[in-house]
Amino acid sequence: MQLRPILSSLTRHKLTAFLLILQVTFTCAIVCNVMFMIATRTSQMRLPSGIAENELAMIDSVGIDATENPLVRHEQDLVALRGIAGVKSAVVVDALPLNRDNWTNGITTVPDADTHVGASAYNGTPGELQTLGLHLIEGRDFQADEYIAEDVPHGYKGIDTVPVTIVTRALAEQLFPGQSALGKDIYASGTHPTRIVGVVDHMLRPALRDPATNEYAMLFPMKPDDSEVTYVMRTAPHDRERVLKEASAVLVRLNGNRILKSPQTFTQVRDSYFHRDQTMVGLLLAAGLGLLFVTALGIAGLANFWVQQRRRQIGVRRALGATRGDILRYFQTENFLIVSGGIVLGMALAFALNLTLMKFYELPRLPFYYLPIGALALWALGQLAVLGPALRAAAVSPVVATRSV
Repeated sequence: MQLRPILSSLTRHKLTAFLLILQVTFTCAIVCNVMFMIATRTSQMRLPSGIAENELAMIDSVGIDATENPLVRHEQDLVALRGIAGVKSAVVVDALPLNRDNWTNGITTVPDADTHVGASAYNGTPGELQTLGLHLIEGRDFQADEYIAEDVPHGYKGIDTVPVTIVTRALAEQLFPGQSALGKDIYASGTHPTRIVGVVDHMLRPALRDPATNEYAMLFPMKPDDSEVTYVMRTAPHDRERVLKEASAVLVRLNGNRILKSPQTFTQVRDSYFHRDQTMVGLLLAAGLGLLFVTALGIAGLANFWVQQRRRQIGVRRALGATRGDILRYFQTENFLIVSGGIVLGMALAFALNLTLMKFYELPRLPFYYLPIGALALWALGQLAVLGPALRAAAVSPVVATRSV
């Protein structure tokens, strides 16, 4: 196939070819970033929380009796909740993965360091690891005599008075790269050391921001002593709804001076947290597919127009011995050149668009491999879109074409 006739023909239709190249350019740039954003959101929605999601049910309780001792109330409530049929264990916690109740501490490996690592803190009553289903890969669980009340000045949930902690694998590797974190001391806002006695495999933070720090979390043996806490019960998946109803009735019967909020399973917590992401993925997918459809229509429409405009040219070529395959390849090659021009410009624009999104929306950098994927998709789309008009052009009879002039 000689490229000179094709290029010569395109130079005679500069504006039309330029507009189609421009359309492909914007499509390439937007589709590459849309694919990346969909992949990023989808991978985040699939992150393992580290806990037994299908077995957990929880209820938020807000006490309104200022004279009541929260610690005593929590113990009485837990005894009653553990007595419900099907409840394997129950604990009181102040936060859970993906529930947005995020308390962050600045952790260092030396006292009063200038730089620190931000990590989410989880406080709970004895049995938290077993109830949540956390997988301990190193060390041990907290011992009974290590638990203290969450009685920190000004309500600050720090670790200045906590002797031990359990951290996630991700946080341990960040603080002590290439070493075992077990038995090491860490510091938060002071000089009081807190020793790491255990490491869990995974545990997401209550609120996700940076993918690199989503599992920077630690657990403390601090019993929540606030009037607003979350009761977490572990049960069989099919018992969760029933347990929630019975637990609500039990808690109201024990103490009516409280407000019960958000009785739900952890599956519902995850769905609620990622609801906006699911909506965003749907919108991005619809926008990307719509843009590709419009681009395909533009390619097909232009090809149809050019077939009508070139009937004489097609007839002359057929009369001179050009086969149907030659005509078909002509239009496909022409489309390939136009789309390729748009892809080259689109790749540069894709990176520029990604830099803008990184600056204003904290989107990660666009990986290079998205560009060839986008290019292949557009090349395939262009060839499919031009195939129908090209086949019609190839089917034109030399006699019909020359008589129509």
